[in-house]
Amino acid sequence: MGYEIQGNTGVWEIVVGLEVHAQVTSNAKLFSGAATAYGAAPNAQVSPVDAGMPGQLPVLNGYCVEQAVRTGLGLKAEINRESVFERKNYFYPDLPAGYQISQYAHPIVGKGELTLDMPDGTTRGIGITRLHLEMDAGKSLHNQQDDATLIDLNRSGVALMEIVSEPDIRTPEEAVLYMRKLRSILRYLGTCDGNMEEGSLRCDANVSVRKKGDAGFGTRCEIKNVNSMRFVARAIEYEARRQVELIEGGGTVDQETRLFDAQKGETRSMRSKEEAHDYRYFPDPDLLPVVLDEAFIERIAAGLPELPDAKKARYMEAYGLGPYDAGVLVADRTTGDYFEAVAAGRDGKQAANWVINDLFGSLGKAGIALENSPVGPAALGQLLDLLNAQTINGRTAKDVFALMFETGRDPDRIVEERGLRQVTDAGAIEAEVDRVIAANPGQVETYKKNPKVIGWFTGQVMKATGGKANPGGVQQILKAKLPPVEG
Repeated sequence: MGYEIQGNTGVWEIVVGLEVHAQVTSNAKLFSGAATAYGAAPNAQVSPVDAGMPGQLPVLNGYCVEQAVRTGLGLKAEINRESVFERKNYFYPDLPAGYQISQYAHPIVGKGELTLDMPDGTTRGIGITRLHLEMDAGKSLHNQQDDATLIDLNRSGVALMEIVSEPDIRTPEEAVLYMRKLRSILRYLGTCDGNMEEGSLRCDANVSVRKKGDAGFGTRCEIKNVNSMRFVARAIEYEARRQVELIEGGGTVDQETRLFDAQKGETRSMRSKEEAHDYRYFPDPDLLPVVLDEAFIERIAAGLPELPDAKKARYMEAYGLGPYDAGVLVADRTTGDYFEAVAAGRDGKQAANWVINDLFGSLGKAGIALENSPVGPAALGQLLDLLNAQTINGRTAKDVFALMFETGRDPDRIVEERGLRQVTDAGAIEAEVDRVIAANPGQVETYKKNPKVIGWFTGQVMKATGGKANPGGVQQILKAKLPPVEG
């Protein structure tokens, strides 16, 4: 169901298309050999080409082309055998050459599709219009000096993939799902690290509204450089409502570029929206067309990893997982690898439950990334082996896991040092059962009328054994020792 806005004149729906700028994972820039490492001192990674020096010629980084093709294949998109770099002309202080080298009429990747995993377990396809390569601009620093704006050109010339969706998104939540799924695919492929905090994944959202049932599109506004998943949803929701109120108040929506103010939770006008002719695109005379042969594309295709959708389907079939659990485990490659190491030779559902609930829950509370988990997959697997061998019971397993997370020690060692092995001696358990029954005649009479009271007796025996008795064995003995239930 779409996201509907109830206005004074009827019901409105939103139409959203996203333009995602993903920084290509590469050690060198798109047209120079300058480094791309994040966090370098200002202007420490700038070649003469990046600085727009006269007479400097760009040289295309072939690895960036491979990364773009790899991404296109991961998005099930058309790979164009010939693409052209063009100059996108505009003036801004952080663009020293006065133009950005990009692709317009002939991008490297054409139409594709990305599948969203909806909360209700269904899927929904979002069309990909294109993916093109372009160089990034520099960065303006407005807060370094009171009377000046400083320019850092470290980012100038860094390779970007601009991934443009069709206007198929209908809710703010779908926009977030799209961003998460796209980031997951990019990380699986190794073509972008997806780190929004460092600016390596940025989103422009094109938002318009129309009356429910209308087939045409309204005038769109572009919200530039939204840098978090949460802000994407908030910006789209605010902008859609702003447009509805404007139209119903007798106004018209101007096609413009807007910025999202995260503190105020609103968008504000930045400039009128440029059209392609405003940029005076023309083929870059210093760069030949990029021509790809079939062998090049086939080589990249052969090296693609198993991607999230395929892995999710395999987990559901091989391990019997539901769509939700499988979706959580394939969200990134590291998580999937961890789960498979735990599940190897064990019950997949049990492994998934411990990874998702116990491990992820503990990591989340502690603010620790999975890569730095104090409990490795081998150790968690050993804990499940102890549980399934009935060396420890379920309650003890939870306690042992907590100690593993706190200390980083193996479960075998914790169990031995703390004497946590499960009591399986039927004679010892029977003795405790006899003692508890004899000491509580009132509860025995209550049990005759309400058999659920057996849980109380089980708890008493477990307490007496320090939680180390087998709960199932305790209940079996209790049922044999307690008098019959009346009625």
